[in-house]
Amino acid sequence: MDFAGLNYLAILVAAIAAFMFGAVYYGALGKPWMKAARIKPEDARMEPSLFVTSFVAELIMAWVLAGVIGHLGTDQVTFWNGIVSGAFIWLGFMATTVAVNQRYEGFGWDLTLIDAGHWLGVALIMGGVIGLFGT
Repeated sequence: MDFAGLNYLAILVAAIAAFMFGAVYYGALGKPWMKAARIKPEDARMEPSLFVTSFVAELIMAWVLAGVIGHLGTDQVTFWNGIVSGAFIWLGFMATTVAVNQRYEGFGWDLTLIDAGHWLGVALIMGGVIGLFGT
């Protein structure tokens, strides 16, 4: 089996880009998201630990996605293959997990669409960056 290896700079840049995307995304959709999540603005918590947790989770996601893309082979770590891999990971794991969890938690599809849209952006950005950097 051919494995391309991991580009740790690509992983770091992918996590930073995804984190920044999330800030812009939820900054733009903050009010609809809070309504869908049944959070009153006065009850919203913006503690540093939430941001640290988010960034560490996105570092782990980028590392795993780099491993998945690397399994395609040495000459296959490309921008397009990164995008496609990110899309498959999103559809197979992220979107489905969000949908199932939010159904059991009693939330509506509006929250699911907002959150799943965020994770789609994250997966595509990470995959694109990892593929663009290559090995």
